[in-house]
Amino acid sequence: MDQVISTIGSALGGFFDSPVIQFGLRAIAAYVVIIWIATAYWAFRDMQTRSDNPILPYVAASLIILFTPVLFVFAALIYRLIRPHEKIGEATERSLAEEALINEVDAVLHCPTCARRVGEQWLICPTCRTRLNRVCPNCNRLVGLDWSLCAWCGKDFERREPIGAAVGATPAPYPVAAAVAATAASAVEPPVITTGVDGTTTRSRKSARTTSPRSTRAASDPLPER
Repeated sequence: MDQVISTIGSALGGFFDSPVIQFGLRAIAAYVVIIWIATAYWAFRDMQTRSDNPILPYVAASLIILFTPVLFVFAALIYRLIRPHEKIGEATERSLAEEALINEVDAVLHCPTCARRVGEQWLICPTCRTRLNRVCPNCNRLVGLDWSLCAWCGKDFERREPIGAAVGATPAPYPVAAAVAATAASAVEPPVITTGVDGTTTRSRKSARTTSPRSTRAASDPLPER
């Protein structure tokens, strides 16, 4: 029995002592070492894409190195379990998508009272009758209730116009009417005061006589009427 065991041992020793086998074993060992270092570098780069902390990538690479080329596979599994689930780029894209969704929801107009969806050109909410917009008195465009001036024509809603500008004197529609009014005003005479025999005084006013435009024209026309 001992002779058989020694024969097998000598055969195996001769097999491993072969130059080809030795070269193959060295190549396998070198390949394992390369995989070990590459795994540590992968953990370093992967942690850089998942965290802003500058120390964590070195910690991840050290974890792979400390487990030696024999047990580094277990270190890689442990690292995959404890690493952050999202990369920095993925987290940024997710936050941007959420922000875009929130902006889209905020862009939809809602009534401040009943929170129902309303139109952009609506003046009053048809549900609760809340005033939504108002009309500019200058350009007749819709403006917000909180606007201090119109963005279209520059109308200042907080400045009040003087009364004289708002209610002006209406001019006479025709020159003839203005002339008639002036003639009527000049025809009014002051009252005449008379003293009676008994010492009493009386005040009388002559009636103003206005001439029509037709009679004035007839008087000034030297040609007789037919």
